[in-house]
Amino acid sequence: MAVLFLKPEREKSLLRRHPWIFSGAVQRVVGDPRPGETVEVRDAQGQFLARAAWSPHSQIRARVWTFDPDEAVDVDFFRRRIRAALHRRTLFGFAPSCAESGVTDKAETNAFRLIHAESDALPGLVVDCYGSVLVLQALTAGSEFWRETLADLLLELTGATTIYERSDADVRELEGLPPRSGLLRGTLDSPLIPIHEHGLKFLVNVEVGHKTGFYLDQRANRKRVAELARGREVLNCFCYTGGFSIYAAAGGAKSLLSVDTSSEALALGQENARLNGLSSEQAHWLEADVFTALRKFRDQNRAWDLIILDPPKFAPTASQAEKAARGYKDINRLAFKLLRPGGILVTFSCSGGIDAALFQKIVASAALDAGVDAQIVEHLSQGPDHPVALHFPEGAYLKGLVCVKS
Repeated sequence: MAVLFLKPEREKSLLRRHPWIFSGAVQRVVGDPRPGETVEVRDAQGQFLARAAWSPHSQIRARVWTFDPDEAVDVDFFRRRIRAALHRRTLFGFAPSCAESGVTDKAETNAFRLIHAESDALPGLVVDCYGSVLVLQALTAGSEFWRETLADLLLELTGATTIYERSDADVRELEGLPPRSGLLRGTLDSPLIPIHEHGLKFLVNVEVGHKTGFYLDQRANRKRVAELARGREVLNCFCYTGGFSIYAAAGGAKSLLSVDTSSEALALGQENARLNGLSSEQAHWLEADVFTALRKFRDQNRAWDLIILDPPKFAPTASQAEKAARGYKDINRLAFKLLRPGGILVTFSCSGGIDAALFQKIVASAALDAGVDAQIVEHLSQGPDHPVALHFPEGAYLKGLVCVKS
């Protein structure tokens, strides 16, 4: 096994159990590891620190699999890690087997995140369960190296019949990996997978679209929006396939307008509306750039009681935070202007480069520029199937605020 030696005094983050080793911390590598191969990590004095996946093309040069000197990184290692991730999901009501219905009193869904990368001690591996279909993302050199083994273990341990791969995220480029998507195991009669969530029905296209096809991390927040929407006129921006829209309508929204730039996403959103018995009179859909649409609504003096802002990732990394902050500020400023007094803004950021404190400052600055006073009445986050490891705060990527305009 190749050995990675750190520079003096660069082991502190590993001693705190943070799993990333940046290129600037590496002193030398003894051996010639292939991308994704396991290397032993030692401090400058040669003391064992961890075993990690080698990634020569990334600024994150290695990602830790284990800090235990007696634990080998092999098939049994990954079997244990996947079993542990499944067990954590059962604690919060998610079905232990994807072949089961997935419906319990607590979760009421057959769609959930089964493996959440570093937060489940499996860096770079994301697996979402949609009924009996798993959607896998191998986003790093290490998860790519073990991809076939991981796929076999997932079928063995979950009871799933199909694995569809969506390793097409931009972050693979940083790892020196090409994008890849397609059927990995089993068969898929249709890319549209039916799921259910809190009594509502959705079709998820696992072949295309954002993430693995659906925003599973927003499940609890969608339910909260349903509670807030009753009797209100609702504007849902960046609506994608209508998750928040369907919940708002089911919750008793007085009217609903959903805006997105993708005609394909809107078409699936309208199909989801029909699946849940919503008429075209209840839910309206607009294909438009959200920034342009909000300015047009402002110029038309339109107003709503509840506005939802759930944009795609503006800042995947901290280096893009400044540019992203301008975008977040712009849409929140416009939303505040479009809210009636007493109206509610539900606003989110899923950007890893924007932390919760910065996001709150951006929204506060947007309110100031809009000339309005507002109060934060709730903080929202990702669901329990998207856990955050205590030693990996980067896992807390979803930030949400519920604000009331004075």
